[in-house]
Amino acid sequence: MNVILLGYPGSGKGTLAKDLVKEMSLVHVSTGDILRDEMARKTPLGLEAASYMTSGRLVPDRLVMDMIKARLGAETRGLLFDGFPRTVEQAESLDSWFESRKQSIDAVVFLKVAEDIVVQRLGSRRTCTGCGKIYNVISNAPAKENVCDACGKPLMTREDDKPGVIARRIQVYKDQTEPLLAYYRAAGNFHEADGGQAPAAVTAKVLALLKK
Repeated sequence: MNVILLGYPGSGKGTLAKDLVKEMSLVHVSTGDILRDEMARKTPLGLEAASYMTSGRLVPDRLVMDMIKARLGAETRGLLFDGFPRTVEQAESLDSWFESRKQSIDAVVFLKVAEDIVVQRLGSRRTCTGCGKIYNVISNAPAKENVCDACGKPLMTREDDKPGVIARRIQVYKDQTEPLLAYYRAAGNFHEADGGQAPAAVTAKVLALLKK
């Protein structure tokens, strides 16, 4: 089964993805991770991507898809895309790739969360400066304030979790990604789930939906 998760930043896609990968033996596809790995290994694709990023330009869709093809071309397990595609153009490219493999996207799950909840979640998020573990000071606070339970390093608020940046991230999502909802609704494989619930409840709901 091939699945795409969509939703606002902070809607819980990452947490849900980890649960689905474990429960359904899917391969978690993070384009950000693939991009960073290609750059770290200085592959031809990674070097090309670096040339865009060092000059402040966005990595083009064509290059992102080339990385996905290179990384996943021989993969036979089901794929779980977390936060990709972000635009209709990327969705069309992804569809074409699946068609070339004589496969398809079986389900697109949109985590529906109210905007004010998203702002609250992102603003409450703290990241460990040592091991990278993520906390939420409201729902998942560390035992000692601003200190990681796992490694004892201090926690920080990431730049993209600060109020001004959160507002911009939400606007970018609305401008670029919301048209995807119409695209996938038309494709007939679109499902909504209430992402405002507790993570365990969201996972149970989505698992039941996917296993139908």
